Amino acid sequence: MSEPMLKVEGVQAKYGDFIAVSSATLDVPEKQIVSLIGSNGAGKSTLMDTIAGLHKPSAGKIYFKGEDITGLPAEKIVTKGLALVPQGSRCFVRMTVEDNLIMGSFPKFARKKCAESLERVYELFPVLKEKRNDLSGSLSGGQRQMVAVGRALMTNPEMILFDEISLGLAPTIIKDIYARIKEINKQGTTIVLVEQDTHRAIKTAELVHVMLKGQVVLSGAPKDLGEDEIKKAYFGI
Repeated sequence: MSEPMLKVEGVQAKYGDFIAVSSATLDVPEKQIVSLIGSNGAGKSTLMDTIAGLHKPSAGKIYFKGEDITGLPAEKIVTKGLALVPQGSRCFVRMTVEDNLIMGSFPKFARKKCAESLERVYELFPVLKEKRNDLSGSLSGGQRQMVAVGRALMTNPEMILFDEISLGLAPTIIKDIYARIKEINKQGTTIVLVEQDTHRAIKTAELVHVMLKGQVVLSGAPKDLGEDEIKKAYFGI
């Protein structure tokens, strides 16, 4: 088998003396959808921030496409082809939808494909094209989440980390966004989904990792993991 696109080995991440991620190890194969599930406080978001360069690890190694990216800042990691869609539909609310998207092509390597990337985003999310001149602050929560996804796509990523993308959204909006995520994956982008919704995560993914108390305690293909096995790992029972 080929080497995984993303390899996390024994990563630890702290906030002061508090250890949020104690020793996390996981693989993400190229061009797959991989879900990372766990209860609130399991360390999922901190691990994603650490992989993306927003939080420095205190131990362990992170490899992306075979290259050691451990401790690199976010602005360097995004140039390698790895993007993060953080929690909370974060947008520049006083900027238009299109200006928010164009901000994603700020890295020098992405500027050349800005127009092409913008069309790709508008094809995926037609409502954003309709509202491209509207201020992002005037959008619904679901539409702002689409902007956040679109902005990540503007970097021309080979992998996107989605952190709790369904949080606070209506079921119909979640279903729509997940359909777009599957389409992004079909176009060749590797996907990591961080979710508390275990049913949706397992249904969507080809590989599932379960986190508990800062560690990955269970990994496998959904078809190989029983419901009871996942439940025990999720709750630590």
